[in-house]
Amino acid sequence: MSAPELIRIVSRDSPMALAQVERVRTELAALHPGVATEVVPVKTTGDRWMGALSQVEGKGAFTKEVDAALLAGEADLAVHCVKDIPGDRPLPAGTAFAAFLKRDDVRDALIHPGGLTLDELPAGTRIGTSAVRRIAQLAASHPHLECVPMRGNANRRMEKLAAGEADALLLAVSGLERIGRTDAITEILPVDVMCPPIGAGVLALQCREDDTATIDAVSGLGDPATYRETMAERMLLHVLQGHCNSPIAGFAATDRSGELSLRASVFTPEGKTVLKAHEWAGPLTPETLGTSVAVALLRQGARELIDGIAH
Repeated sequence: MSAPELIRIVSRDSPMALAQVERVRTELAALHPGVATEVVPVKTTGDRWMGALSQVEGKGAFTKEVDAALLAGEADLAVHCVKDIPGDRPLPAGTAFAAFLKRDDVRDALIHPGGLTLDELPAGTRIGTSAVRRIAQLAASHPHLECVPMRGNANRRMEKLAAGEADALLLAVSGLERIGRTDAITEILPVDVMCPPIGAGVLALQCREDDTATIDAVSGLGDPATYRETMAERMLLHVLQGHCNSPIAGFAATDRSGELSLRASVFTPEGKTVLKAHEWAGPLTPETLGTSVAVALLRQGARELIDGIAH
């Protein structure tokens, strides 16, 4: 089947989201030089609402309007950060993943105007973040620090930092790379210090499942290792039925020999209880690996912990 002449790409209208679209356009132009692309930006509920996500619709707040434009035929391809796609329910009926782009850095970065590292921050330092995953891990590892609610895109958060609304920030390295602000990074945190969210650093391409022309055109952008890692992580989240207030962290990794492993943690919001699991896939499929790690956490009491958190 020949590639379509034009592919309309829908995305959130934030600077970072539009930078992600430009990556897709560049890679698609290299793969199919004759295909034109057009950007369809939309503002999502999550971008408009600056309060707690649980007060609107959780992570779906960042995807609902994008999915609606795709299903309505206003666009042919949606670009999402996988970490923003709810894992406790299936994709909207009539849509499917066409590809996962090669994974970017999964780690978090500390931004401190004075250049201090996380371990050097004095007691009472205000860390700007609204991510329950980060808050729980900081409470467990650095209880002398204070987390202050902060939402908005990375550029907006750095403006709030400069205005004195916080003393430091935690932001995703991949996001800072996408907007060209790695110069602001004070310290990149190892994953054993700050375990990343499910789907960190992964861009998903989503199409209408009956649009085979677009699916065929963009599927070549997919990275096989990233696909396996993402499928393992999302199955983990699906089995755990984590919601937007669940402090769940985890990431799958492929070693140099091609072996896949998955490590994950579930926390109480104040970080006093930490459940951990880590397994290698061996002969297991990525989805079975995700299920196995989730079951290991459930055996430790993850169900009671997750269900005990209001959302």
